Amino acid sequence: MRTTFVTPLTAETAKDLQRKTAPPGAVEPAAKGPRGDVLLVGFDLGTNSSCLKAAYAGSGDLAVNEIIPTVVGYANEGIVENLLPNNERVLFGQVAMQNRVYLRVVPPLSDGVIGDVAAARDFARHLRQVIDPPPGTETRAVIGVPANAGRAARESLCDVVTGLFDKAILIPEPFLAALGYRDEARLSDPAYLDPVRNSLIVDIGAGTTDLCLVQGYFPTSEDQLSLAFAGDKVDALLDEAVRKSYPDANLSLMKVREIKEQHSYVGKPDAAIAVSLVIGGKLRKLDLGEALGQCCEQLLQRVFDAVKLMIAQASTDTVAELMQNIILTGGGSRIRHLDTELQRLLAEDGYEKPRVQAVGESYKEYVAQGALLAARQAKESQWTRLTA
Repeated sequence: MRTTFVTPLTAETAKDLQRKTAPPGAVEPAAKGPRGDVLLVGFDLGTNSSCLKAAYAGSGDLAVNEIIPTVVGYANEGIVENLLPNNERVLFGQVAMQNRVYLRVVPPLSDGVIGDVAAARDFARHLRQVIDPPPGTETRAVIGVPANAGRAARESLCDVVTGLFDKAILIPEPFLAALGYRDEARLSDPAYLDPVRNSLIVDIGAGTTDLCLVQGYFPTSEDQLSLAFAGDKVDALLDEAVRKSYPDANLSLMKVREIKEQHSYVGKPDAAIAVSLVIGGKLRKLDLGEALGQCCEQLLQRVFDAVKLMIAQASTDTVAELMQNIILTGGGSRIRHLDTELQRLLAEDGYEKPRVQAVGESYKEYVAQGALLAARQAKESQWTRLTA
């Protein structure tokens, strides 16, 4: 196995990056690579979905803007010819999900890091086709990684994306989310709370929940915390609860995840949650309200405990401002009332005027958006070549 090291941004160069952030519509020109044009990519490789945003150096137009389910499906043994699209034996993303009954579905990632190397390499090859750079183009990517991702996880990721990208920089996902969520048009507004200046980012993904203090410089390991309790764990808890209450339902994990994404909440539900499903050919209504609430409450409690730990890490001179800028992102941020319930718990625990907000429906794009911005501003010395 080849070993590749990627040098992260230093605190000094990260400060430079933030100082040099261009206003909306402006793009910092970059030198062309030795083989022709340079395609800059912001890449968020997520456990459940991945996002690619790419632009040519010196251009403000996106060449690639895709969100793709992080799924690889391999045709089942003995499947008849011409049943799958184009008779392909390996399918990816949404097409794989649509044909999953005929496939052995493999998620390349587990808990936010590479779980199945073979599937991850196949998925990377598919992404190369999606990017489809012209011959002679050098592709450079800033890639988001979970907070405090270890050396082995980073090396595994580099190994997988070698061949997909020529050069790369790995940066923690919560920091990139803050950069991508930043509203550049409001930086001169004294009332604007800049997430890059002073915020606590809580990125609730599928495999991990990552927290990061972002206070105007590239975060250190002490500024980050990662929990192995996130969306996938909520799915597993809900699956267990459904099987206990409705043993004949036999729902797939994908169906359980779909139910969670449509109906999840904390606090008090907005209405009764009765999910209509066809089971054994018959339409049935399953009362899942209480089970959903209990599963999501477990996530809320862990996020609450982790947020308190991170607040304790911040300088006392910055805490008052920080408490006004706690930002929830990732798929878990879409759980109904998660922001208001976390804010309530903090206030009841004695924290002064906490303000918690969720980033909204565009949560899947902010890490890749921040990564593309970082790629545009990165210095030549920061890029590390990926070699086979």
